[in-house]
This record gives sequence, C-alpha cells and structure tokens, in this order.
Amino acid sequence: MTQTTVTSTASTTATTTLSGLRVLHLIRVVFSLIWVVLVFSTSARLVSADKPTAIAAALLVVYPLWDVIATLLERRLAGTGSTDRVSAVNLGLGLATTTGMIVASFSTIGKALLVFGAWALLAGAVQLVVAIRRRRTVGAQWPMVISGGQSVLAGATIAATSSSATSGLSTVAGYSAFGAFWFLVSVIALSIRTRREEG
Repeated sequence: MTQTTVTSTASTTATTTLSGLRVLHLIRVVFSLIWVVLVFSTSARLVSADKPTAIAAALLVVYPLWDVIATLLERRLAGTGSTDRVSAVNLGLGLATTTGMIVASFSTIGKALLVFGAWALLAGAVQLVVAIRRRRTVGAQWPMVISGGQSVLAGATIAATSSSATSGLSTVAGYSAFGAFWFLVSVIALSIRTRREEG
C-alpha cells in the first residue's frame, strides 16, 4: 500500500515536472524570438566600439534578468527550492550578469559582449550539469545537453572576439535564436516523453 502510494506520487510529480518544463521552455522560445526581433530591428548595426543606445541597453539588461526569473520558475517546478545548489549558482550568475550589463551600458558594446560571452559560457556549463542530472528523473534532456555545450562554445567565442571591430549585437541575437531553437526541440522531446508515459 505504502509502496504503491510512493510510486504513484513520484509518477505524478514527474508528470507535473514534464508538463511544467514544457510550458516554461515554450515561454523561453517566445521570449527569445521577441528579443531577437527587437535586437535586429533596433540595434543590429551597433558594433564593439559603439556606446549602447537606451534600447540596446534595456535589451542587454533584460536578457539575463529574464534568465533569473526562468530559473526561479524551474526551481519551483522541480520542488527543490533552496536545496538545489546548481540552480542557485545559475541565479547568482544571472544576477551578476544583469549588474554587469547595467555597468556595460555606460561603456561600449564591446564591454557588453565580453560580459555576455562570459555569462553564456558559464551558464552553458550550468545547463549541461542540470540537464545531465535531470536526465535520470525527467528524461528527454538531450536537446538541453546540446544547447548547454553550444552555449559554452558560443560564449567563449563571443568573449574572445568582443573587442573585434566587426563584433556587434547581431552576434548575441544569433546566439539567442539558436537557444530558442533548442528550447523548441526540448518542448517536442518532452511532449513525446509525456505521451509515452501517459500511454
């Protein structure tokens, strides 16, 4: 009796987590696509030596801040709260990056790209760890593993080329677009996993 109850509760929790992650990842896709469109329509021509416009500064600050909010939502979905040290690290990175972007907004696009690149690298590494850990309990994490690895490489490249005369905000818009793609793939993978479990 107790064993059945525990198994049923665990199954319900897993299903809730799958459903919640799917919705959250879909919201991430929509946010990233809107952000990319705004960058390309308002700030794509800004390059390393330029000073961020008010719109560009707002976009640069909002991006990591949104990641902080999304991480908080994921913690709530997983029910780990303050016990999840990895997501706590990710929260710290997001808040530090938001602060860094505010400072960079008074400097140059190159400085903002350096901050963004360092964050993308570290956040990608955190995403890899989370996806590998979650693979055992939730499953369907291969898109997030690929996305995390890609983020590490892209972040390193963005940081390394941040002072290049040709580097600009179109670079981070491309990064965000790829991120949206992998979150969409994750939504599909989680949906397939949910149907299998329900079937």
